[in-house]
Parts: sequence; structure tokens; C-alpha cells
Amino acid sequence: MLSSIRPPAVAGLFYPADPMVLSAELASYMDLAQTPRDQISNTIAKAIIVPHAGYIYSGLVAAHGFSHIENNKHKIERVVLLGPAHTLYLQGCAIPTSTHFSTPLGNLPIDPSGAAKLAAYDAVTISNIPHREEHSLEVELPFLQHCLDEFEILPILVGDIAPEPMAELLELVWGGEETLIVVSSDLSHFHPYDVAKRLDRETCQKILANNSDISSEQACGCRSLNALSLQLIRHNLNITQLSYQNSGDCATRYAADKNRVVGYASFAIS
Repeated sequence: MLSSIRPPAVAGLFYPADPMVLSAELASYMDLAQTPRDQISNTIAKAIIVPHAGYIYSGLVAAHGFSHIENNKHKIERVVLLGPAHTLYLQGCAIPTSTHFSTPLGNLPIDPSGAAKLAAYDAVTISNIPHREEHSLEVELPFLQHCLDEFEILPILVGDIAPEPMAELLELVWGGEETLIVVSSDLSHFHPYDVAKRLDRETCQKILANNSDISSEQACGCRSLNALSLQLIRHNLNITQLSYQNSGDCATRYAADKNRVVGYASFAIS
């Protein structure tokens, strides 16, 4: 197969395009997110939920999630990424025809076996078009490159699909301890600061309760979250919230507008 590389779409916008600057920024977020060693669970995270905004807004919250994969970093060989399609309407979900995704830190190979399993299903579109300008998966890749050794990725953009069929597709590529699941989602969008905190608290409680009826108003990655909740029940896994902020919490450094904030949370599943 000829190599086809999907170039970064939001480097220089959502995160630094210079690899040295990017690496330093990632290291800073990860250092800030490190929990004292005696508080870090010895259990291995099977999945994490992390936000996907610009790093100046959600990078620290995301780092709290990525800090919980380090116990398994030498075993992880594949990362299945699920995130919402922002740039176009999508029925079902979409995987790319590209063989690699590129970031300023290098190229990441796409898992051909997992892609082939998903491609056999009618609910799966095989196309680079939904992925071309999408940021929800791309912003997670530099964190993964910073935290892990060599690994493949399986990028899945999730559109209009019910929880049960999406969970069945996810089960096909669930794998064992060699596979990490990363669900990319922000929470509420463009509410006043205090309203957003209340709405997001309710959404986080639903996530922690394994509810599979989260709406798009509560989280843009609701369809991935709803499918994941069914997988947590199926595999008898536990979920822990790690962090919460919204874009208004960046106000002291970036003059964020507290009248129209976006919420971010991170979770670990083991």
C-alpha cells in the first residue's frame, strides 16, 4: 500500500507548531498534572476521557488524563481514538484511508488490522474528508507521543450513531492491555461561568454513573461517551474523575470571557 500521510490541521492554532516549543509545553503540563506518587493508583488505565480545546485552555485538564497512562506506557501498542466530527455532518463513524497521521513530533502509523475490522460495517465510512480539518483527535496525538513509546493509532470520528451500535464497533477493537482507548470530548459550550460549572457538574455525575443518554448540549463527544459507558458496564470497569476546569479559569493569563465559557474534564477508566 502506498503511504498516505494526513498532515496536521491545527498545529500553530490549537498547539505549537514548533516541535521544541511543543515538547516543552507538553512537559510543563504533565509536570503540573502529576499527582503525588502515593496517590497514583497502581491499576492500569484501560481508557481515558480528555478534552480537545486549544492547549492554553484545556491542556492541563488533558494532562491529568494522560498522566494516568504512564503505568502502562511500555505495554501500550495501539491507541483507539474516538472524537466528535465538528466540520461536517456524519452518519455513523468515519475512519481515514491515510496510513499515517502527522504532528510536529513525527508520523504515527494507523493500525491496518483494526481499520479493516471496522471497514466491514455499514455504519463506518472510509474517507479522509471528515478527518481533513478535524481537531478533536489531532490535539490528543502530541500528548500520546510525549507519554508513550512506539504505538499505532486507530482514529475514529463519531457522528450520528446510537450508543449500542457504536459500543459494538468499539468492542471490535477493544483489545487487551496493549490497547488504550482515548475518548475526546469537551463539556458545555458558551454559557456564563457559574451556569457552566453547574451544568458540567451534572454531566460529570452522569459520566460517573455510566449513563448512556448524555446529549450534545452537555458534551460534544456525547456519542463516544455514551458508547463508552456501555463498554464500562460490559467489562466491569470503574471510572474516576481527575480534573475539571472551564475556559473562564484561564482568565488571569488569557483574559478569557467568563460570559461564554467551555467546560473541560478528564477521567480515567480501569
